Amino acid sequence: MTTTLLTEDQQALVETTLDFAQDHLAPHALDWDRHEHFPLDVLRKAAGLGLGGVYVREEVGGSGLTRADGVLVFETLASGCPSIAGYLSIHNMVAWMIDQYGEPAQRERWLPRLCAMEDLASYCLTEPGAGSDAAALRTRAVRDGGHYVLTGVKQFISGAGASQVYVVLARTGADGPHGISAFLVDKDDPGLSFGPNERKMGWNAQPTRQVILDGVRLSADRLLGHEGEGFRIAMNGLNGGRLGIAACSLGGARNALDRSLAHLAERQAFGGRLLDAQALQFRLADMATELAAARALVHQAAQALDRGDPQAPHLCAMAKRFATDTGYSVADRALQLHGGYGYLSEYGIEKIVRDLRVHQILEGTNEIMRVIVARGLTEAFR
Repeated sequence: MTTTLLTEDQQALVETTLDFAQDHLAPHALDWDRHEHFPLDVLRKAAGLGLGGVYVREEVGGSGLTRADGVLVFETLASGCPSIAGYLSIHNMVAWMIDQYGEPAQRERWLPRLCAMEDLASYCLTEPGAGSDAAALRTRAVRDGGHYVLTGVKQFISGAGASQVYVVLARTGADGPHGISAFLVDKDDPGLSFGPNERKMGWNAQPTRQVILDGVRLSADRLLGHEGEGFRIAMNGLNGGRLGIAACSLGGARNALDRSLAHLAERQAFGGRLLDAQALQFRLADMATELAAARALVHQAAQALDRGDPQAPHLCAMAKRFATDTGYSVADRALQLHGGYGYLSEYGIEKIVRDLRVHQILEGTNEIMRVIVARGLTEAFR
């Protein structure tokens, strides 16, 4: 990552985060993946650096950083382990949603422990029958006096079972996006349970499970924002979440590129180093150029989100689509450059490929990102 255009504070942030990634993530990433281990102790060490509340205001324990700062953090973390960096991005998205839309009492209750990562957070939007069409969700929240009763199933929830706090989107009104509300659910609430840990292609260092709500009874003060505002809250949270995952793709792919350079410098074939073969140099040049272009778009989108630009949602969608496609493509080409060694788990390249593949699906599939961008382009012609 180039740091020539960063402020002194941002350069220091990158250096500190890189030290953490190299010391606490990279040495263990393969073992965590192999044993499906979720390193809670390491997450709490990350919180000691302020990474549990990156965008949360300082008054409740957050770091108060910008989105432009955040994409630097998550790219750097992902150079050590994309799976753990991806979970941290989700945790921070949830913490931001509570900080942005919560009442003062909610912020005081939930955020200090989230920022310290004494409690972890999960985001519950997707359902077995409502993935890309999020507005079609069927989980219901029925008002009962001073309470809401939640019933439904959420699918593919990162951190489920380990997390203490769940932002759950549920239907309180009519069909469509305007009938959806957001709720704060605690792991200890009666009626909340979890499915088995999913067996996955990648992201094995974090659990992914169903979240099952069987008549979970919540007091009305667990409503986040206002009734009917949940879909807007969810989508605004995803704008930042998409940038986090885009940045994680950059970090994982950059690691794969760096490994390829080192591997080709060591390998001899046909009387010389593979790194000196012009055909392979051209491949490396393309990979580096595409990553630089993706990084520029991610940073542009982050700056737009920071300044409240009305085009920010479209730019976030562009950045998420382009960076996650590019990151996966670069990692896949890095595996090819390693030859048979790239296919062996001990070299770490195939793990990066597996981890980055899901980035094209989560936080809105890349097909949905194209829908968002296309709507923005054609809006004036409707």
